[in-house]
Amino acid sequence: MRRPPLFSLSVKVGLVLFAVVAGALAIVYVAVVPQLENRLVNAKITALRSVAPGVAQQVSGVSDVFAVQTVVTRQGEALRARIVVLAVLTDEQLQILADSQTFQSGDVSDDLFALRAAETGLPSTGRLERNGGDFAEVAYALADGRIVLLSAPLDDVLANVRLVRRSLLVAGAVALAISWLAGYLLAWNFTRRIRRLEEAAERVAGGDFETPVVDRGRDEVGQLADAFDGMRTRLAVLDRARREFIANASHELRTPLFSLGGFVELLADEDMDAEVRQDFLGEMRDQIDRLTRLATDLLDLSRLDAGQLEVEIAPFDLAASTRLVADEFRAVAEAEEHTLRVDADEPVEGLGDELRVQQIARVLVENAIRHTPPGTTVSIASGRRGDGAVLEVRDDGPGIPLEDQKQLFQRFYRAGGGKASGSGLGLAIASELTSRMEGSIVLSSRPGETVFTLTLPLSEAEERGPALVADVAR
Repeated sequence: MRRPPLFSLSVKVGLVLFAVVAGALAIVYVAVVPQLENRLVNAKITALRSVAPGVAQQVSGVSDVFAVQTVVTRQGEALRARIVVLAVLTDEQLQILADSQTFQSGDVSDDLFALRAAETGLPSTGRLERNGGDFAEVAYALADGRIVLLSAPLDDVLANVRLVRRSLLVAGAVALAISWLAGYLLAWNFTRRIRRLEEAAERVAGGDFETPVVDRGRDEVGQLADAFDGMRTRLAVLDRARREFIANASHELRTPLFSLGGFVELLADEDMDAEVRQDFLGEMRDQIDRLTRLATDLLDLSRLDAGQLEVEIAPFDLAASTRLVADEFRAVAEAEEHTLRVDADEPVEGLGDELRVQQIARVLVENAIRHTPPGTTVSIASGRRGDGAVLEVRDDGPGIPLEDQKQLFQRFYRAGGGKASGSGLGLAIASELTSRMEGSIVLSSRPGETVFTLTLPLSEAEERGPALVADVAR
């Protein structure tokens, strides 16, 4: 049993999306808030600097202390800024001559920007903190040595920055919550579909091949489900084939064994005359031959499935193999009242395993003799057709029904009619062996004519020779 995950995929995806959004918001915060604050402060300083020359000009034309105080008070109210006129005492000390906000007098006597303007004679601007507050300042040096200082609080600017910062944080928190929830729900939807695939895999592993794997999605998970369902279908076919194989193999083995058991019991009767005993012994030999063929076929089939059956690919004379197989079945054909014709005079060199090709030819000829009525003519011929070496087995029997033709090369399948004495494995093995030799075996059947055509590659020497077309016996 699998351990449950410490963190589900839904939680992991939600956390990943949460981290991505949090990182993006942090980047936005760092890029926006300090920039906004700097822009607003600089705008305030720029506004003060633009009016500083005018204020300085008005102050420079007045020398009376009371008149200067009147000017700075009026200008301070108009500009909504504090205006201070300073005189230099020392390098680090200034004297306040006039202040538009007299109740704050004394706090700018060491103002940094005023001292800098006094030292350089040039306007000095910037931002500083004083008395717990932030101020934008512009210091302007007059020709007579006095300094005009314009100072404006940044409370409104910083309040706007704090509002933006608070709005970003609130919006970011909401965005983070939504992103985590969206990621969680999206991943939960995918994991729910993946869990269904997991359950389907467990069903298939448990042997349930009937329940379909269904997923309505049109994405990669849906494609995976379709592939999984295709695999389930193929496994179901293989499972049915395996069950049928076991059932058919058991039946095919049981029938001759029961028959042999019955004959053995009958042979135990001492009163049985010699002629009947000989008949029973003949039947027993037939059943033993049947068991031997079945065992051989099953062994070949298992080796083919396991990939352990070696097939040699080498040049050989297909005509000689054709004549050899025909000679083997000549007596059988006569016993079954069939006419066996052979057309394999012209040598044709094909590529394949000679012994396996003879095995395939035996299967085709035996089927033609066993599954057609007495008096049927069976023809076996070889030749060259196009770029292949061809062996044909033809009979003029009643033909094979169309519904049987589609399944004739399946394992343990036996068409109706004729003698059902075979195992139903011969054509299946013949088809597998032909594929291993890179050839093909084709059936064509209609009433009055059935043809099995085995085609193999030509050898290199045969390909360079003149093209001959096999004139198969009809």
